[in-house]
Amino acid sequence: MDVLFGRNKKEQLEPVKAKVRGQIPPWLQGTLLRNGPGMHTIGESKYNHWFDGLALLHSFAIRDGEVSYRSKYLRSDTYNANIEANRIVVSEFGTMAYPDPCKNIFSKAFSYLSHTIPDFTDNCLINIMKCGEDFYATSETNYIRKINPETLETLEKVDYRKYVAVNMATAHPHYDAAGNVFNMGTSIVDKGKTKYVMFRIPAEVPEAKGKGKRSPLTQAEAFCSVPSRSLLSPSYYHSFGITENYLVFLEQPFKLDILKMATAYIRGVSWASCMAFHPEDKTYIHVIDQRTRKPMPVRFYTDPLVVFHHVNAYEEDGCIVFDVIAYDDSSLYQLFYLANLNQAFEQNARLTSAPTLRRFALPLRGDQNAEVGSNLIKLTSTTARALKEKDDQVYCQPEFLYEGLELPRINYSYNGKPYRYVFAAEVQWSPIPTKILKYDILTKSSLKWEEEGCWPAEPLFVPAPGAQDEDDETPTHAVGMPRKVTRTMGGAAHTCRGGRAAPLSLPASSLR
Repeated sequence: MDVLFGRNKKEQLEPVKAKVRGQIPPWLQGTLLRNGPGMHTIGESKYNHWFDGLALLHSFAIRDGEVSYRSKYLRSDTYNANIEANRIVVSEFGTMAYPDPCKNIFSKAFSYLSHTIPDFTDNCLINIMKCGEDFYATSETNYIRKINPETLETLEKVDYRKYVAVNMATAHPHYDAAGNVFNMGTSIVDKGKTKYVMFRIPAEVPEAKGKGKRSPLTQAEAFCSVPSRSLLSPSYYHSFGITENYLVFLEQPFKLDILKMATAYIRGVSWASCMAFHPEDKTYIHVIDQRTRKPMPVRFYTDPLVVFHHVNAYEEDGCIVFDVIAYDDSSLYQLFYLANLNQAFEQNARLTSAPTLRRFALPLRGDQNAEVGSNLIKLTSTTARALKEKDDQVYCQPEFLYEGLELPRINYSYNGKPYRYVFAAEVQWSPIPTKILKYDILTKSSLKWEEEGCWPAEPLFVPAPGAQDEDDETPTHAVGMPRKVTRTMGGAAHTCRGGRAAPLSLPASSLR
């Protein structure tokens, strides 16, 4: 436990070669980039939450059957300020910090106005986004940081607000076949309105005369917005779904209290304490038509839940089918406060709701003749139901597919299309996953991989050249090991020391 959560991770600035036993497929060439928290203690100060830690970038370069690993902390403004002060001076979502700890209450009150709508951290620790030929470290604020994917050098700081009116944005964008980026964010009390903004970033833009190459971000376009149901309590969301023609967004009753956020600085509490789950409320399902750039007028809703990760969405016989990993409450977020990441973690975790793969189905066309209470879903591929309440209101009941999995991935060639397989980390109430799961939605069966002493991250899938089947690919993921240990699996093995992550490549046959 201490190896993963209790220690600052060291950088590996120079590439180190992994020891490979067996053979990595010769066609597997490229660089796998990962991002996540790596430093939780600075001087005598400590972050409160696991997802507050300073971003540590990881690179796994795969070339000609060899793998080289390196890592480097994101040199964000937040990182530089904290390291220079030798303590935490920039607030994160779960940790409120003050540049001058000697300030009294009057000094804090004086600076309160500048923190009403906070200027968030640029500690971009969640994901890596590809935008044209550029790569960015991202989180859920309005800031992203451009990086060099080869050296992991931190480049310029980018504010989404220069291009799209959002105060926050997801770290899980979608990409179409041409490389265009689709994402969404929240605009807080802009011109008296709080709304969810869907935007598109083109894969490339023409050069400007006399100015040379331009970033695709300069041509970012907001193409639709959905008003928040509450001006001062917008929904928290981590991801969304996309099909060929539609976007699917869940406005869930896990909400940000903007008034509390506005006074958090002076009250000395974190912004995370201003989030709350409202079990008495519903979860509203918004469907945005990409062709008309408007939300569908039908009000779809389901029971209160919390979703961090959408799995996939697609259109089938006049319906949208989408899959999510859902919880019955927001207790998962509370579990990852560092004070809870101790030997009692597993016992405490059993008190929370389990992550469940759930499938929803939404009718795209209304049936005026259908009786109230009738099921509008006629698909034979799912037992999910959509019950008519009014002509413009539908209550959705999901099909429960599998309990106990998170960090889902698919063959991205099937994103927005009918698909069959989900690859994920199986969660058995441990602070870290110990198994990789392949779930077959069609047969409702699963296959698992695990190895003693190995901590697998979420899988990433690279289709084999000329692949004909959805699962004809090489799953690739990072595996952390708590001590010096070598494991062999599927013809490839790698060594790591002291909790350092190392790559492990699994041919699809080992999960078939």
